[in-house]
Amino acid sequence: MNLYRTILVMSISIGWSSFCISQQKVDNKNLTIPKDETIPKNMKTEFATFGAGCFWCVEAVFQELNGVLKVESGYMGGSLDDPTYRDVCSGTTGHAEVARLTFDPSVISYEELLEVLWTTHDPTTLNRQGADAGTQYRSAIFYYDDAQKQKAETSKAVVAPTIWDRPIVTEIVPASKFYPAEEYHQDYYANNPNAGYCQIVINPKIEKVRIKYKDKLKVQN
Repeated sequence: MNLYRTILVMSISIGWSSFCISQQKVDNKNLTIPKDETIPKNMKTEFATFGAGCFWCVEAVFQELNGVLKVESGYMGGSLDDPTYRDVCSGTTGHAEVARLTFDPSVISYEELLEVLWTTHDPTTLNRQGADAGTQYRSAIFYYDDAQKQKAETSKAVVAPTIWDRPIVTEIVPASKFYPAEEYHQDYYANNPNAGYCQIVINPKIEKVRIKYKDKLKVQN
């Protein structure tokens, strides 16, 4: 956990009133948190890999969506082989924190995933999401073929500006080797829904998805 996340969790524990905390628990108590699904061997699937700040957030957001079968937190786009979380947090390896999605394109399209991406992070801030700052938190789309590249560029030019009124700084670059993050990062929100970072940072993103994309959810709330 980097310094910001440590300070945030401590401040929640010390500074937030018991009313706020109890109210957040009430808001979440009836929510089902989806996890990865078993993927049949004969199913045609595709990858999509996005950087949008802390991978805990990106993973949790896309695990909500029907047709997204698996989400893995990890690292992509750097020069160091087998980077650790500590390596990436140094900001010197060139990696971004990413979520790699395995999805069924017959259920949810790449274009729909891109729209959710624009909706659930700020693609106008360079190398930053909220208080998470550094190149590892950059907004990035890692494409796997020319079709994904074209769709990403079109979505950036056409869809993103309907959501944001400032210039979009998201980079669109070829996918490189994906390095899965450490085990404790996987399914972080699903395993720690009441953690401070999840309550304050991730919950609003998930609520936005559950309201705006209700028809695309695995779990209809």
